[in-house]
Amino acid sequence: MTKPILLSTPHIGDRELEFIKEAFDTNWIAPVGPHIDAFEQEFCEITGAGHAAAVSSGTAAIHLSLQLIGVKPGDEVFCSTLTFVATANPIIYLGAKPVFIDSDRTSWNMNPDLLREALEHRARIGKLPKAVVVVHLYGQSADINPILEACNQYEVPLIEDAAEALGATYKGRSPGTFGRIGIYSFNGNKIITTSGGGMLVSDEPELVAKARFLATQARDPAPHYQHSEIGYNYRLSNVLAGIGRGQLRVLNERVAVRRRNYEIYASALGNLPGIKFMPEATFGRATRWLTCLIVDPKAFGTNREQVRLALAKQQIETRPVWKPLHLQPVFAECECIGGEVAEDLFERGLCLPSGSNLTTQDLDRVIQAITAVSTDAQKTYTYLSQS
Repeated sequence: MTKPILLSTPHIGDRELEFIKEAFDTNWIAPVGPHIDAFEQEFCEITGAGHAAAVSSGTAAIHLSLQLIGVKPGDEVFCSTLTFVATANPIIYLGAKPVFIDSDRTSWNMNPDLLREALEHRARIGKLPKAVVVVHLYGQSADINPILEACNQYEVPLIEDAAEALGATYKGRSPGTFGRIGIYSFNGNKIITTSGGGMLVSDEPELVAKARFLATQARDPAPHYQHSEIGYNYRLSNVLAGIGRGQLRVLNERVAVRRRNYEIYASALGNLPGIKFMPEATFGRATRWLTCLIVDPKAFGTNREQVRLALAKQQIETRPVWKPLHLQPVFAECECIGGEVAEDLFERGLCLPSGSNLTTQDLDRVIQAITAVSTDAQKTYTYLSQS
């Protein structure tokens, strides 16, 4: 039976087991313990963040971030449109309304010019958003400086969704550490994983302390269980934090392998007609969490979906680029500023298997499968053009 090649699977080593064993040996199983404190501290050391709170998911971190910023029912929040639904869902949790911003071609992330124009317009009519949520997509930072400048000019807090970008850089710094709050994800498909988990970071210690408070059911400091606010069961467990500590120690290795995957793909497939890879912006270093390419159906001879289906027949998992949120049925009534770039990237974009545990044989199978599709497509195109 042909072995499936999946998009991005967990890559666990021996160090994680040592920390897990320590948690079991000391009976620190509950969502408190020394691994959580150490994980938060070590995460700050790696990213340069001032303070961190480990939580149950990246989604939980976004939810807490928006609440800490003060988002209330009826507020509007500007948000990248080319992203996973989890970026915008917490806006709805709080009764607010997302307004989506299109991507640029340089990084595939939020277009800084569109954001500035939108903020200028909203300032003129007295309807500024409560916050801006920018996503660092597929392991590449957005162009943060102009985005942050626009937000600061209008005093709109910036939240960075760096769920996919741990290990990336923007002008030498970690995405997620520029805005008022940044969030990261340790879902099973990310560069490092705690099986499920996330991190909220900020240079404002009071915000992070409040996040921890809310994430532990908002329990007041009293000998009995007393609650003056509504909280959440969002804290990461000590066991999972142990996994995270082990994963942090190999972060640079995981990034290096994902970048190697991209280089192999680009070298083998970059000259095929109609194939272009997601660019790496000059302002930073991408992790290539997922290697993404664009299929031009006119030049390639067939479209992205046919490529995906052809590879699926060979047990190779690929996936279209994120469907823009403004096209999602659940957000059908929401405003979008621009949208054409994100729609085009979705229509033609494909994510290739990119895990750091892929073998060279796995990569060769993917390359051969895409090359075969290209060859067949070109033969069909030649035949039809001569008919």
